[in-house]
Amino acid sequence: MHNEKLDLNLLAVFDGLLRERSVTRAAEQLGLSQSAMSHAVNRLRAFFDDPLFVKTGQGMQPTPKAESLAPTILALMTTIRGQVLSQAQFDPASAMRVFTLCMTDMGELVFLPPLIKRLRELAPHCTLRTRQVPLPQVEPLLASGEVDLVLGSLRAAPQGLFQQQLFMHRFVTLVSVKNKEVGEEMTLEQFQRMPQIVVTLAGRSSEAYDSALEEQGVKRNIFLSTPHFLVVPLLLDQYPDLIATVPEELGNVFGGYGVVKVLEPPLPLPSFALRQHWHPRFHQDPAIIWLRELVKETFDGYPWDAARKRRRGA
Repeated sequence: MHNEKLDLNLLAVFDGLLRERSVTRAAEQLGLSQSAMSHAVNRLRAFFDDPLFVKTGQGMQPTPKAESLAPTILALMTTIRGQVLSQAQFDPASAMRVFTLCMTDMGELVFLPPLIKRLRELAPHCTLRTRQVPLPQVEPLLASGEVDLVLGSLRAAPQGLFQQQLFMHRFVTLVSVKNKEVGEEMTLEQFQRMPQIVVTLAGRSSEAYDSALEEQGVKRNIFLSTPHFLVVPLLLDQYPDLIATVPEELGNVFGGYGVVKVLEPPLPLPSFALRQHWHPRFHQDPAIIWLRELVKETFDGYPWDAARKRRRGA
């Protein structure tokens, strides 16, 4: 390590590379040109006498030296954000930033369209990136800044994260329009007898749903368990004897495809909360504060009930 003073601006470069694992994306986040970013990376490497980040098939991966430096640098950047950036303001109209959200395929299908609409109206130079990650990776990705927000119904959210409820999910049951047995209402006997597609997401809430069935003595005829929602309408269309029970917002989207009917379940099922989660490191970050408020405002009053009223004949 050289004895010259370390330019604190280089710590932001280190932090950006650690989060983005890409020189190009880190440069975009920091508002630097490619040449300026490359020069800063070379200065970091010279100061610490180490490559720090090495190009691989999975992006720029930190060396052991960089990993040993990371906790100290991240702690310092947290202090800077908390004491300095909290006094700054985020101007969405002029900001150029990539926001990263973690959500399921259901979340992408249901929640991205209205969120994209609001983002393009209010922050035209900002962009979105989504990720799907296992529950154990949620906290470290939020802590490092690689993910800004997690949207979902986490059964066991990592301790220490902030969270905010956005709205409550209801359930609906999907039946193929080709199915001649089920009309506009499904009976409990049909619900128990017909083979079902069940979507199971690791780390996501499902106990309340399963407990409600058990308490009412209802046993499902589970034919397929899958971690993916998007395959459901395709399978129901190809195999009309199958049914599936999914969150209402997703059911309304699938109902718009014209291949499934969206029905009320033949028994009461509990609602469950969808929340946004973020890390304390970025609790006072003006950009993340703005993003949280954007998400909350976008889904205030959600779910929009036009499809629900149509089903009930209101």
